[in-house]
Amino acid sequence: MIIIPARLASTRFPQKVLAEIDGLPMVVRTAKRVAHLDKVIVAADDEIIIKKCKEYGIDAMLTSTTHKSGTDRIYECASLLDLSDDELIINVQADEPFIEPDVVKSLMNKLKELQTRQREFIMGSCYNSINAEAATDPNLVKVVLDAEGNAIYFSRAKIPHNQSGEAVYFGHIGIYGFSKKSLKEFCNLSDAPIEDIEKLEQLRAIYHQKKIAMVKVASTGFGIDTKEDLARAVEIFL
Repeated sequence: MIIIPARLASTRFPQKVLAEIDGLPMVVRTAKRVAHLDKVIVAADDEIIIKKCKEYGIDAMLTSTTHKSGTDRIYECASLLDLSDDELIINVQADEPFIEPDVVKSLMNKLKELQTRQREFIMGSCYNSINAEAATDPNLVKVVLDAEGNAIYFSRAKIPHNQSGEAVYFGHIGIYGFSKKSLKEFCNLSDAPIEDIEKLEQLRAIYHQKKIAMVKVASTGFGIDTKEDLARAVEIFL
């Protein structure tokens, strides 16, 4: 199933998940964008979000206001729903109203393949090719992969460093997939120094030597962090 964590507070863009995009609250537009793929539920920290979702026929569940991350929020939701350990859970961010359904489907297929082959993973995620100029943007997270397509490291810095003149760059797309069992495992890992330094939660898994399976996709979507992002996104996609 798809769980969308939604937090009302936002420092740079207050109540951004409720900001309207072509007449729909952002979180609702995100949910409707992927609703045909699987069951969707919004895991929210405020009744205001719950009410808005239900107005548009989107299932929503109230979760704690004290979670450190959206991943912790979706784990609470998955636990309250009493999902089985093998159930696959896709975490789509509430501020991704223009995410391509094909990206979500690609991640779903990757996780199903890993389960079928009984391959080890703690989570899955996506990436796309980016140019050298885009790689300099610290708001665009970069990822480096191993020979099997697992993530070696994520950074806001431009990685890898282009000493040879032959570097290619991959941008991380902030969608994650877990099994219920691996989601629990991830949430029970202790925080990692590199996680706090880069402000990237997924580095916790790498620090603890867990595998993050990556799948390459074609995507032009991006998350909405500011009002300027929203204006740019609306101009591009609507």
